[in-house]
Amino acid sequence: MPIRGEAGSEPSGIVMSREVVKARTSGTPVVALESTIISHGLPQPRNLEVAMELESLVRQGGACPATIAVLDGLARVGLDESELRRVATEPGFRKLGLRDLAPALASRASGATTVSATSYLAERAGLRVFATGGLGGVHRGWVSSRDESADLEVLAGTPLTVVCAGVKSILDVPATLQRLETLNVTVLGYRTWEFPGFYLHSSGEPLDWRVDDPAGVVAVMRRRDELQTSSALVVANPVAVERQLDPVLHDAVLAEALSAAERDNVRGQALTPFLLDAMVRGTNGASLEANLEAVRSNVLLATAVAGEMQV
Repeated sequence: MPIRGEAGSEPSGIVMSREVVKARTSGTPVVALESTIISHGLPQPRNLEVAMELESLVRQGGACPATIAVLDGLARVGLDESELRRVATEPGFRKLGLRDLAPALASRASGATTVSATSYLAERAGLRVFATGGLGGVHRGWVSSRDESADLEVLAGTPLTVVCAGVKSILDVPATLQRLETLNVTVLGYRTWEFPGFYLHSSGEPLDWRVDDPAGVVAVMRRRDELQTSSALVVANPVAVERQLDPVLHDAVLAEALSAAERDNVRGQALTPFLLDAMVRGTNGASLEANLEAVRSNVLLATAVAGEMQV
């Protein structure tokens, strides 16, 4: 798929903003950001405030933010303020995974991109680093439901560095790590030997590899380039202990939410938003604040890694 900037004349399904085009031309590092957190993860007007805050953090770190979304049938890599506002406020804004991109572009639809779609579009646009909150993964009860996020298969075929706070803690974390291993997705703990728990500093699951600074991440990226591996590099960056959700509260609310989902027969795509909403309500918003702390930390780390790549 050809790629053009807004000022270009070559037709394409992917359009990079002028800011992103300028950054790539000048050698300024670029950090990809997802848009689902804006449209579906936060209430108005805070969603727009957070979107602008995250972009500001990237710029303050000397890089260019590239928030990714689909607008009117075009995959946009980099959004201006009016486009961010559309994502935050437009009614009926769709949630698009990789499987949804082709019909969305064909029908000139608009929607926010999930981890799978953002990863794919970022890599196709030539970006190297993507910051998000938590990845999708294997759902609890997989043996009977066979339910797992499309994120995993996409990461297996997308050579991108993804900075995250682990996978959402509502999922089956050990099973997800096993799937990532099977899919040859490398996971690095950032200053930790334990896989982060999204809202929590640690899930308690051990990791095989650790790095302690952005240069360590970039060293692994460069060796992977030499090996020409095709899967993603996941940099698991835990939320600070003092910023995490209280673990006792987390476990109690999650257990209640899982029981409610079972009782109400919540399945499939409805399950994750049901559980996340239950976590927010059951913790009086504390889970949301922990999530945002993790996202901010991931954006800062991704920006530092992208900058180190230019050295």
